[in-house]
Amino acid sequence: MKNQKKLAVIALGGNALLRGTQIGTIEEQEQNTLETIESLVYLIKEGYDLVITHGNGPQVGNILMRNDAGEQTYNIPQMPLDVCVADSQGGIGYMIERMLRNVMKKHGIKREVVCLVTQVVIDKNDAGFSNPTKRVGKIYNREQADLLSKEKKWAFKEEKKMEDGWRRVVPSPKPIEIINETIIESLAKQGNIVIAVGGGGIPVYIDKKGDIRPSEAVIDKDLASSLLAAGIGADEFYILTDVPYIYLNYGQPDQQILEFLDKNDTEKYLKNGVFTEGSMAPKIRAALNFINQGGDKSIITEATKLSDKKYGSKITLKYDNEC
Repeated sequence: MKNQKKLAVIALGGNALLRGTQIGTIEEQEQNTLETIESLVYLIKEGYDLVITHGNGPQVGNILMRNDAGEQTYNIPQMPLDVCVADSQGGIGYMIERMLRNVMKKHGIKREVVCLVTQVVIDKNDAGFSNPTKRVGKIYNREQADLLSKEKKWAFKEEKKMEDGWRRVVPSPKPIEIINETIIESLAKQGNIVIAVGGGGIPVYIDKKGDIRPSEAVIDKDLASSLLAAGIGADEFYILTDVPYIYLNYGQPDQQILEFLDKNDTEKYLKNGVFTEGSMAPKIRAALNFINQGGDKSIITEATKLSDKKYGSKITLKYDNEC
């Protein structure tokens, strides 16, 4: 039997933390976070139990570039990717928690907030390891990329929009287990607002001895958030991005809003390539994953539009234009 209060997982992404035209100063990120958190107030006032997840793409990229600069300039040893993801979880989680506490104080809301550095288990034999696709860190020239490939065994792919530009690529395996899932569920259903699974979680695998081992990879944030939402029995799963709806023929003259979708139609659109892999398709896949595992409703919308119920695309098991 589900908890009487609704439990929702909110995945912050897109312009929730950093907008495309910005350089990523702390002032910019704090302002964006503040605006996004304001949009969550109505859910808090309606009594929802909440778990907040978030992306870390630009931030972990900056951490990796600081890694490079420190090694090249001061001979400071580089930290592995899993530690960089953990660093970004701590920094971003702190920022979200502080903004959230300030917003709740403004609105007279009393709820506790906790941020968990979260490990997520992957399969070390996942097919993604044979084809690294996730671009991270700075852009190098061919000579630098070749040297790093030999020294560190890094994989690189060419940046098509930049002459003699090469960027490190890392695997993005599927998440299979959220290590902190039980405590996240317990804390959330006690009324605490939990911040967890930042950047898709710290990628780890379980070795033959049963020990937890680090992995040089990154995990898709929305897919990991969807796994968490299903695992803790959430009623609703929200993906906050930089557009207010899912669109058919996005950016074309015949663009059409898809506000209400059922599982079957959404799967057909995905199979037919309606949604691009570099943009909406991973979000659709995560939303469907939640529905397929028993979730009531997935909502995809623009970060600051969340409180306005006329916005957002809703995906349910069966078509429901009142959801």
